[in-house]
Amino acid sequence: MAEQPIPRKRAQGRLPSKGGPVTSYDVARLAGVTQPTVSRAMRGDRVAEITRLRVLAAAEQLGYVPSDAGRSLATRRTNRIGVVVADLRNHFYLEVLTAFERRLAEAGFQVTLFRQTDDEDALLSQLSAGGVDGVALTSLTLDSRLPRALRERRLPGVLLNRETGRLDVDVCVSDNVAGSRLVAERLLELGHRKVGAVFGPADTSTGRDRALGFREALAEAGVALHPAACREVEYTHASGHDALLGIVDSPHRPTAVFCANDVLAIGAVNAAKSRGISLPEDLTIIGYDDMEMSAWEVFDLTTVRQGTETMAATAAELLLRRVEDPDAEVRRVVVRPELVIRSTDGPPRP
Repeated sequence: MAEQPIPRKRAQGRLPSKGGPVTSYDVARLAGVTQPTVSRAMRGDRVAEITRLRVLAAAEQLGYVPSDAGRSLATRRTNRIGVVVADLRNHFYLEVLTAFERRLAEAGFQVTLFRQTDDEDALLSQLSAGGVDGVALTSLTLDSRLPRALRERRLPGVLLNRETGRLDVDVCVSDNVAGSRLVAERLLELGHRKVGAVFGPADTSTGRDRALGFREALAEAGVALHPAACREVEYTHASGHDALLGIVDSPHRPTAVFCANDVLAIGAVNAAKSRGISLPEDLTIIGYDDMEMSAWEVFDLTTVRQGTETMAATAAELLLRRVEDPDAEVRRVVVRPELVIRSTDGPPRP
C-alpha cells in the first residue's frame, strides 16, 4: 500500500513570524511536536511514521532546510576529517591525499590538512581543537606518541602509510618488507651481485622495513651490502641525488641501486644522467611507491607499486567505521605490493 501524504491542514500551531529564517522550532510548532522530534525525523532516526510524515509536511510547507551547523550541534559532528602530512612536495602524499579525500567525500566528509611538526603536543592541541571528527596520520616516526594520545582522548584515528610499534589506532600500510624483497629478488634474477641502496630514515616504519626486507633477501642469496654503497637519508629529491653521486664515486661502485621511495629514485636518476651514466646499461635503479610521475617517459622507473588507491580507500573506511563506533576492535590492514618493471633495470655489463 502506497504511503499517503499528510494533508497540510493536519499541521498545527502558528506559522513563523515574517522576516526571520524558518527554524526547526517553527516546524515543531506547525507539526504539533517537540523540536527534538523534528531533529530525529529530519535525520531519519526512529520516530512513528505518522509523526515523520507530519514533520516532513510541515517542513515542506514552511520551506525549512536543516543547516549543517544545526546538524553538527545535534550530532556533535562536523563532518570534517583532519589529515596530518609532513611534506606535500612529495607527490606520493598528494596521490594518497587525493584518493583518501575522494572516498571521504563520497561519505559526506571534508578534509582539513594539518602540517606534521616535531612539536607533537602543539599538533595534538590543534587536532583536538580543530573541530574534526577523526584524524589520519600519514608521516609518523616510530616513537610518535600521537596515536596513543588520540586514543586516550577518544578522537578517532587511523595510520596511513606509516605505523608505530604499537596498535593504538587502526592502521593501513603496504607490506614494506615483502615489497623490498621483490626488489632484491629482481636484482638477483638479473645477475647483480654488487648492489647498493639509498634507504630512508630508520626511525620510520617505511625506512626500517624496506631496509630489512632488502637486506634479508640479499643475505639469503649470499650477497652483502657494502657500507660504502649504502646511504640512509631523508625522503627528498636532493637526498637521492647526492646519495647516488656518493655511491658511484665510492671504491665499491655497485651495478644496481635500490632507492627506498620514488622521490629518492628520481633524484638518483637525475644524478646518474648528470654524470653521463646510462640506465640500465651502466647502472640499474629501482624505486618504491609507483607514484604517477614515475611512469613518465622521462623517468620510466622500475619500482614497487604500493597500491595507493587501495591503501587510502581502506584507511578511509577504517576511520569512518571508527567515527561510527569508537569502541570497535582495532584493525591493522596490510596491502600486498607488486613490482612494476619499466626501463631503469637490466642485467649488469659482462
